[in-house]
Amino acid sequence: MKTGEFRWNVLMISGSLILATLILSGLLAPLLSPHNPLHVDLVQRLKPPDKVFLLGTDHLGRCVFSRLLHGARLSLSVSLCATGLSLILGIVAGIGFGLAGPLLNMPLRGVIDIVLAFPSLLLIVVLTGIIGPSHTGLILGIALAGCGWWMRFIRDQVLHSMTREFVLAGRVVGVRGLRLVQGYLLPQILPPVFTAASLKTGWSIMAISALGYLGMGVQPPSPEWGVMLQESRLYMVRAPWLLLGPGAAITLTVLGFNLLAEGLRDAFQVKEAGIF
Repeated sequence: MKTGEFRWNVLMISGSLILATLILSGLLAPLLSPHNPLHVDLVQRLKPPDKVFLLGTDHLGRCVFSRLLHGARLSLSVSLCATGLSLILGIVAGIGFGLAGPLLNMPLRGVIDIVLAFPSLLLIVVLTGIIGPSHTGLILGIALAGCGWWMRFIRDQVLHSMTREFVLAGRVVGVRGLRLVQGYLLPQILPPVFTAASLKTGWSIMAISALGYLGMGVQPPSPEWGVMLQESRLYMVRAPWLLLGPGAAITLTVLGFNLLAEGLRDAFQVKEAGIF
């Protein structure tokens, strides 16, 4: 990995603008929503987009646009919390594994490899099923399922950083423990960590939506994008706006995080982080 002066670029700005718009839309959802996202009005069911209902209504007469805005708050908050928790656990364990001696390193690596052998989505489904389908269950399930990847990633970054000359020189003069981590290792591993965190948050959005579609995530009537897709499956031909709204929101969110990750990679000059 090569690090240099931080530079803003078009990809980072584009991704940041997309995500800032989505985050503000979620935060201001109570003010921006023209209707109550949970209000049922069967008289207005499956109404196409018009001036009153900008994106139409669903099978229960609820405003799709209002549900999309509130869904942004729900999906983004869950994905950011899950990625943050997984990242914290991964940093603590990964640095510890990286600094551990070879006698501990190899067995720990074997355990992580076994965990990574399971498909991530399947592991999330199992963990969420054990914890329970709720906001907390989603956050814990995604965070715990992602810990193995973060541990392995950060451990590799630590081992790579430990081979650098200035780190070796610091260890020769007696730099150890927390001082070694703060002054020598963290400045090296944080750029690829930030880049990976952006990608993983986008992946979390897709996982949350997939679980919602499967009925394992946030439960109805909560306006979550995956739940909205699941509810629209029976009306895709008759009312395509039910599918296009949440589908476009998920795509745009993942695109924003991917553009931000690409921009961070170029800005931090991350070349060998093992992310892309």
